[in-house]
Amino acid sequence: MPEGHTLHRLARQQTVLFAGRPVRVSSPQGRFAAGAELLDGRVLDRSTAYGKHLFGAFGGDVVHVHLGLYGTFTTGTGVPPAPKGALRMRWEGDGPDGGGVWTDLRGATACEVLTRPEVTAILDRLGPDPLRRGADGGRAYRRIAKSRTPVGALLMDQSVLAGVGNVYRAELLFRHRVSPFRPGHALAEDEWARMWADLVVLMRAGVKLGRIVTTLPADRARRRGPVDLADAHYVYRRTGLPCRICGTEVRTEEMVGRNLYWCPVCQAV
Repeated sequence: MPEGHTLHRLARQQTVLFAGRPVRVSSPQGRFAAGAELLDGRVLDRSTAYGKHLFGAFGGDVVHVHLGLYGTFTTGTGVPPAPKGALRMRWEGDGPDGGGVWTDLRGATACEVLTRPEVTAILDRLGPDPLRRGADGGRAYRRIAKSRTPVGALLMDQSVLAGVGNVYRAELLFRHRVSPFRPGHALAEDEWARMWADLVVLMRAGVKLGRIVTTLPADRARRRGPVDLADAHYVYRRTGLPCRICGTEVRTEEMVGRNLYWCPVCQAV
């Protein structure tokens, strides 16, 4: 599932390409036909993201997209390709340089038109988003500190913390040597403060790079040049491989429906 940095990157891209100009909206698949008819030809004010939710504002009406596990946007310039398969929503417009631009949405869990109050209702259910300016990490900690739930599960709870998914969960916990099985109430406030600050930096880097890189140069096999996939993470999808710090085999098991990765020595309970 795309994590928060992906949605913020998409919001920036859509705002640059489409905002301030009329957008031709269609639904070749037909599942979004009513919404497309309502929005077709209207001006996009801007696109924004909060956690794993994307919002495209057309005046008082807002397109809400949640990509879920399989949703993707494909974007291009010039004439868009002929629609094929389950193409939920297509935007077409004149880009900032006057040339044609388009973006296609497929496979999303949610694609719907909401009113402003309905958008507010979604935001009210979410925890702070580290990528939002002025986000209060202390609000997340107040939920964490009252819970007996393992911190590895709390980090995936979007009502506690918005935008964090499986990769950031595993990597953040490792970077701070916190066991994913530690109860939330056993996480000290100063520990969380350091984790929150680190998460802000990591996710901002994710927006800039378009990918998640969490390793320090000193912990990579190749310390110069672009970071390849094998060097990008400490524990995520490294089951059975040696920990980059202590050499212990990285372990995995399921937690809240997703595979959890951790080092049992560096992250001892």
